[in-house]
Amino acid sequence: MMDKYFNYRKHKTDFKTEVIAGVSTFLTMAYIMFLNPVILADGGFDFGGVFTATALASALACFIAAFYARTWPVGLAPGMGINAFIAYGVCLGMKYTPAEALGAVLVAGVVFLIISLTPIRAWLINSIPKSLKLGIGAGIGLFLAIIGFQLMGLTSDNPVVLVQLGDLSNPLLLLGAGAFISMIVMEKMKIKGNIIIGIVAFSIIAWVFGFAKFNGVASMPPPMTHLFAFDLGAALSASMVTVIFTLFFIDFFDTAGTLTSVANVSGKIRSNGEIEDVDKMMLSDSVSTVAGAVMGTTTVTTYVESAAGVKAGGRTGMTSLVIGLLFLLMLFFAPLATSLPKEIDAAALIYISTLFVRNIKDIEWDDIGEAGPAVLAMIAMPFTYSISNGIALAFVSYAAIKICTGKTDVNPAIWVIAILSLISFYVA
Repeated sequence: MMDKYFNYRKHKTDFKTEVIAGVSTFLTMAYIMFLNPVILADGGFDFGGVFTATALASALACFIAAFYARTWPVGLAPGMGINAFIAYGVCLGMKYTPAEALGAVLVAGVVFLIISLTPIRAWLINSIPKSLKLGIGAGIGLFLAIIGFQLMGLTSDNPVVLVQLGDLSNPLLLLGAGAFISMIVMEKMKIKGNIIIGIVAFSIIAWVFGFAKFNGVASMPPPMTHLFAFDLGAALSASMVTVIFTLFFIDFFDTAGTLTSVANVSGKIRSNGEIEDVDKMMLSDSVSTVAGAVMGTTTVTTYVESAAGVKAGGRTGMTSLVIGLLFLLMLFFAPLATSLPKEIDAAALIYISTLFVRNIKDIEWDDIGEAGPAVLAMIAMPFTYSISNGIALAFVSYAAIKICTGKTDVNPAIWVIAILSLISFYVA
């Protein structure tokens, strides 16, 4: 039955290979089950509610991809970077409630869904300069890094120089640093699941030596405290324009970039440059974002870690189905999630930040008009503690440079986004 539905023969794969691919991808992205509740809890969300929502939203998203976009071997879950933006930027920084933040996620998801059904999708994907995409991605990485440094205790506040080195005698900080190093080493050794292995291994050390409390391994899933808890009132206000735009921008272009990467690895790019079944996958991603917001978690997106499953031979939606089933199993491990020290969780944030930043090598460094706005986006995000500020400053500066140099023959979308970004500074 599975063979007929997913057509293994056509895609030169089989059931066993697809299962192995699904497990491989899941191991590389399972960290989101632990990090998403930790990050959103800092913004006022209920840890248990987010844990359950993360598992269910990820599973549902993978099932949608499996049975609708059934030629895509991908995993979906709440995205890193977006969850930090919601927790630290929207809730803590802008003082919105979790319900209001979820309302913004829902609206952004609906916008993404509508655009995924229209030609605007391709227009937008092709409109944003490569350097800006890379710079914004790197900025998100640096934003994650500074959050990771704070959670681990590597930095502390200083009234003169703003930040300073933290207390290096803290045993949990040292264990977190060890976890980070171990993740790098395992990556070099091509060990799958390096992030989750590093988190659990060093957490066990913390439990054994009494540096952290162990709350158990398994239990019944926590209640979904944020189910249908979104508030659309604030989401539809003028002050939320920049937030919704940021959520949409990150999800849309992150998904487009991820799908392009997976398509390259899996051979889904046709001779004319078009990506096979990309419409179905974009639609699956946008529907999943809406479903995630309803369940009580931030934007659900396609994970670049899906490449691990593709490298293991995954070629069909059966890989996604396996990933979804494994996320359902994670529902029963909430006590383990609450036992993980935040300092060790932070190691994963810092590690993930390196994956975001390393793509800056592809920025057009020889063209300062391209590189300047990209670098501005990179440094503005951590220093203003806002992803949306970094995106807005990047587009405004890019448009201004083009005007001042007489190069106004750029995609009209650039002008639209730059004007919206300027407006956002005054309505936020």
